[in-house]
Amino acid sequence: MEMQTLNNNNQNRVLLGMSGGTDSSASAILLKEAGYQVTGVTFVFYPDFNHIHIEDARRVARQIGIEHFVYDASAIFQSEIIDYFLNEYMCGKTPVPCVKCNNQLKWPLLVQLADQMGFQYIATGHYANILSISNLHYISMGADPDKDQSFFLWGLKQNILKRIILPLGKYTKTEIRELAARKGHQRVAQKKDSMGICFCPGDYRDFLRKSLPESTFQDGYFLDSKGNILGRHAGFPFYTIGQRRGLGVQFNKPMYVKSISADKNEVVLSPLSELYKREISLHSVNYIDENDFIDEVICRVRYRKQSVLCRVYFLEDSRAKVVFSVPEHSLAPGQSAVFYIEDRVIGGGIIE
Repeated sequence: MEMQTLNNNNQNRVLLGMSGGTDSSASAILLKEAGYQVTGVTFVFYPDFNHIHIEDARRVARQIGIEHFVYDASAIFQSEIIDYFLNEYMCGKTPVPCVKCNNQLKWPLLVQLADQMGFQYIATGHYANILSISNLHYISMGADPDKDQSFFLWGLKQNILKRIILPLGKYTKTEIRELAARKGHQRVAQKKDSMGICFCPGDYRDFLRKSLPESTFQDGYFLDSKGNILGRHAGFPFYTIGQRRGLGVQFNKPMYVKSISADKNEVVLSPLSELYKREISLHSVNYIDENDFIDEVICRVRYRKQSVLCRVYFLEDSRAKVVFSVPEHSLAPGQSAVFYIEDRVIGGGIIE
């Protein structure tokens, strides 16, 4: 499990994203011990960012003897991630901001800074691995199935993948906490895992209410699949495909959100049996090698859930059609579909 030890030279300089948490702190320790010249950067992504995390990152950097700096990325995070998050819900979709942030903001920003500062490599505390096959680079699943984060990295391109180091890929979370404690970093070793969306740790509905004018949200109708009125809802952005609980309306059988019409402010409810689909369309598709898709591949449409065999047919304009071997339910527009061969990520896209 130990990282290969390297001799220090300019080609071993690595820029590490340090959030101040257990994982990135342990990554700094492992990289330093492996002989890399490490510099840590803590990104400030939103105005109410907890600056205790910055102090924790600085403390670890100081204790292990690496450089550290803070980079204010709040403006671009607002325009690229938070605004996207709000807009997707207002279009009746269910966004995955962590996917967009990783693939289009965080890792590209690390590369940009690394280029400006003369760093060969970039690193984070993700629980995933890098594989190289025939001069192509892939993300693969981490050793800890409960912490694996490969699902969120399907959009990374070769120019980024070839420079990535992921120190935690071979470890479990328990092992990483033990490592941090053993090296004398008790505070970060005991920090709680971050849960949910970093800028929206609670109910996303509260974040929508706080971020958008109250007039944005209008009561509307719940309908069945035939257009019959079933009751009133509090506003379509407060519901997601597959939702059963919190509808505010009682039925004599389980009912789920089947579809959402932003234009009409309508939410269609149905039994679960009506939510199954045999195929979906994707946009913003990214893949490493089209030859990986000659046969059936594994598709995951939920983080750690719903793995099913499928066939993928690539279309123009970075789109694709996915046909499942068996029908899948609760496939929400805006969510990710990620493709694997065994534990190797070979591509992904956004559900239309």
